[in-house]
Amino acid sequence: MFPIVLLSVFGIVLLFLGFIKSRAILLPATLLFLLITLAVNFLDWNKTYLYFNDMLRTNNLAMVFTAIVLLSAFLVVALSSSLIDGEESQPAEYYAIILFSLVGAVMMVSFENLTMLFVGVEILSVAMYVLTGSDKRNLRSNEAALKYFLMGSFTTGIMLFGMALLYGATGSFTIAGIGAYAAHPQVGLSLLLYVGLLMLLIGLLFKVSAAPFHFWTPDVYDGAPTIFTAFMSTVVKTAGFAALFRLLSVSFVGVYNFWWIILAVITAITLVISNVTAVYQNSFKRMMSYSSISHAGYLLIGLAALGALTKQAIVFYSLAYSVATISAFGILLLIAQQRSTQTITGEGVIRENYDSFNGLAKQNPFLGFAMTVSMLSLAGIPLTAGFWGKFYLFSTAVERGQIWLLVIAVLMSAVGIYYYFRVIIAMYFRDGATEPIRIAPFYRYVLLAASILTIGLGIAPGLLQGLF
Repeated sequence: MFPIVLLSVFGIVLLFLGFIKSRAILLPATLLFLLITLAVNFLDWNKTYLYFNDMLRTNNLAMVFTAIVLLSAFLVVALSSSLIDGEESQPAEYYAIILFSLVGAVMMVSFENLTMLFVGVEILSVAMYVLTGSDKRNLRSNEAALKYFLMGSFTTGIMLFGMALLYGATGSFTIAGIGAYAAHPQVGLSLLLYVGLLMLLIGLLFKVSAAPFHFWTPDVYDGAPTIFTAFMSTVVKTAGFAALFRLLSVSFVGVYNFWWIILAVITAITLVISNVTAVYQNSFKRMMSYSSISHAGYLLIGLAALGALTKQAIVFYSLAYSVATISAFGILLLIAQQRSTQTITGEGVIRENYDSFNGLAKQNPFLGFAMTVSMLSLAGIPLTAGFWGKFYLFSTAVERGQIWLLVIAVLMSAVGIYYYFRVIIAMYFRDGATEPIRIAPFYRYVLLAASILTIGLGIAPGLLQGLF
């Protein structure tokens, strides 16, 4: 509960700091607030507490997911100096909304009652709608925000109706109460339980960009300001999968035979659609949006093969994916600001394309190294955190005997290597712009820390074992 209170208070403080004429204090203040919240998050380590009439539960797993969310937010904010420099930007409001959205994310990873899950989803979603459309003079940003809002509102209604059906079937909004009914029905399971579960899954799968509920993702990720795309593709996804894992592992283990095949089919569809479509993208940002969908598919493997290894696999993969993705978007942000190698597509839309990375490694070896580490991790190459993340998730499928799903995942991983390596090839083997790309010292330290963490977890993946 401490992170929820602190983030709410710090968000209000940031709004008041916005009245100060100097913007220089806003970025360090936000980073300080996130560090304080991250430290306080572990005060209840190895303890379990229930708050707000048993609506929120704090335990080690919830604290680990909260830490990943806060660390991801810290890295994104640390790379957001462009928000301070823009004349039309309102950094105090942006940073405050980010902190308020984290309140919703924390609720999603620690809910004990479906009501609190709904509140958390709405807090996070509304904040994302606003941040997506924050570039008010950009038509793409406005279009993305409208699409996200309309489709998000519709799926939220489906999710809420599913919660109502679950209450009608079980007489309880608590995940423990629903789990007790599903495991030991007195008369037989009600049809309402199955329908409610499906509708609830639809709502949450939309939030994590799983197919066939992914159609909003490329346009929204492409239209939103890049820094908020990085936040959306990491924090929202981590919170969504934490909520899915908590829901399925506690409430619906008793009906596993019903939902696992549905989730496995969705996983296969997600992996195939996202990876094949990503191959044909010329925009790096759109490629990363399909990459985000594909990684949702890999995480769904752990849920479809729910077992003893799932918890560790999802935590490790969420951390590895978040760090690599934020690093990639951070480098894209630098290039988009300082290189004029954007092209106008046939539809008349300006997008950052792969040519933006031509010769980057020769002109700036550090950025080339950081982007290479990021791409290798997302591709699942050994000696990076992404390799072990996929290994753990694939191990869950082996444990459950879901070999057909494992085969599809491995094949799609091979496809993913192609479009990730397009960036590496452009940086090292093609000639590009010769003007230097300026990197602020703190910006450099953040990218370096992300690269070290990615390689460190790739060399010593056991560092996180036994924490939860």
